[in-house]
Amino acid sequence: MAKRISAVTHVTRGDVLDDLGFTRSEATALKFKADLLDAIRAEIERRSYTQRQLANILDEHQPAVSNLMRGRINQVSIEKLLRYSDRLGMRARLKVLPAVRAVTAA
Repeated sequence: MAKRISAVTHVTRGDVLDDLGFTRSEATALKFKADLLDAIRAEIERRSYTQRQLANILDEHQPAVSNLMRGRINQVSIEKLLRYSDRLGMRARLKVLPAVRAVTAA
């Protein structure tokens, strides 16, 4: 019996966060948080820290460390992630690009 191919039911506009109704600034903040969180978690994994060690290094309570390790992005602010990266000896850099101007017909 041949496999049945389902039809496309939704076409995205290029970014899932746009499709979910986030504004450009909200989507940018979420992407930045996700990238920062991924980098922090990769560094933690690279160094093989335990949650107990992280609680001391990050000067945080265990539940906050658990949220970090589980990737609960809504539980932590960008500022706190930047503080965590600093305590881990990491450097974060944000690159802001100028707006692309639409070309008008003459």
